[in-house]
Amino acid sequence: MTGQDPSLKLGDHQFGASGEIRRAVLRTLFQQMESMGEGAIAVDAQARVAWINEKYARKLGLATTAEAIGREIEQIIPNSLMRQVVQTGEPVLLDIMEFGAEQLVVTRMPLTDTAGAVVGAVGFVVYDRVHYLKPLVAKFEHLHQELESARRHVAEGRHARYTFASVVGASPACVELKRQARRAAQLDATVLLLGETGTGKELLAHAIHAASPRNLKPFVALNIAAVPESLLEAEFFGAAPGAYTGADRRGRDGKFKLADGGTLFLDEVGDMPLNVQAKLLRVLQEQEIEPLGSNRLLRVDVRVIAATSVDLEAQVRQGRFRADLYYRLNVLSIALPPLRDRLQDLAALVELFLAQISERSGLPQREITEQGLAALAGHGWPGNIRELRNVLEKAVMLSEERRLDAADFRPLLPTAATAAPAAGHLLADAVVEAERDAIQAALAAAGGNRSKAAQLLGISRATLYEKLARSPGGQTG
Repeated sequence: MTGQDPSLKLGDHQFGASGEIRRAVLRTLFQQMESMGEGAIAVDAQARVAWINEKYARKLGLATTAEAIGREIEQIIPNSLMRQVVQTGEPVLLDIMEFGAEQLVVTRMPLTDTAGAVVGAVGFVVYDRVHYLKPLVAKFEHLHQELESARRHVAEGRHARYTFASVVGASPACVELKRQARRAAQLDATVLLLGETGTGKELLAHAIHAASPRNLKPFVALNIAAVPESLLEAEFFGAAPGAYTGADRRGRDGKFKLADGGTLFLDEVGDMPLNVQAKLLRVLQEQEIEPLGSNRLLRVDVRVIAATSVDLEAQVRQGRFRADLYYRLNVLSIALPPLRDRLQDLAALVELFLAQISERSGLPQREITEQGLAALAGHGWPGNIRELRNVLEKAVMLSEERRLDAADFRPLLPTAATAAPAAGHLLADAVVEAERDAIQAALAAAGGNRSKAAQLLGISRATLYEKLARSPGGQTG
């Protein structure tokens, strides 16, 4: 029976006369599969062997093909799934079949008559060695790993990167700030963060989300000042395919859709154009968005945290910000103190930033002298914490000394550099006194536990012991 077409032999009376082209296609396809593979076999509707080619018979240890004809498929191939294909009518397109010590890569397909009824199945051994598939499997695994990596990257980018542990400081202003923020985290209401530029509004927004019941859902941030006015609506609400010239043909999701179930942080909300303010107000009231170019309303469940460094009340009086939107955003407001009002936290912030700069740059860990700290305390810090980090990073890059002194900040802080020596001593005394007060407050809050007090201050335990040793009262709590 070698060379005969089992699909035709099985189906002359079942497939019927369906035209020369159909028969030619079936014959050619079968012959190609048989010649390219390592073996072929066909069974009837009772999963009995109806045909097997000589190549496969030899591989199975049969003297002739006739030994297999009429026998149950499992008598010839114990691990065969051909009966399953006949019973379900579903193909098994790629499988690895164990046969003795060999692993065969096989494909199995049902055979049907012109009415669609299953009349048998045909199987081909594509490869007799699994290693032929290794390049394909390796490519699949590589693509799968890239996809998982991309998913993790997206997930990480849309979740909070900071917690309240990232808010460093134990000054009364910082302690009160964290108290208000923790309370806001548990209330599912809109929050308005008010503060000068660089005071850490986005970090606090991350922390609020991380401590809220929405913490497993996305955290999405949008800096309104960084988006051109013409694109702001699309950023907010998304766009239907081809909504405007240059739009993505597949459409795109807006930030509200991306943040569904979680938190949307709107930075520099005071820079929002009036026409967009009206649409944002409607979303906050109705929890519905309408993508550009679409007539569909989409329901969203988003908690909004807004932030601004401008006086929104003055903006309202000047007609540059809608009063109704202001009241809608200002449900819970938190004012972030400027750095000059929390100089007690200066030492802890400096130590944290110096450690981060060292880790990121690979440069040796730096410390700061009392004179250096006094020079920093004498600066007005219009850029607040962001400016402090920038100044410290510049000082680390420019200085080769292990300890940063006041001289290292002279080119960077003109105000501190020109201060009179007496003023410098006064500032140094003020810093020492502020440190002492902060340490005593932290020790009291920690019940005298110095390790816990160091955590509250955002400094290492060794640094705490060093500061206690330098204080007028020695190592006392």
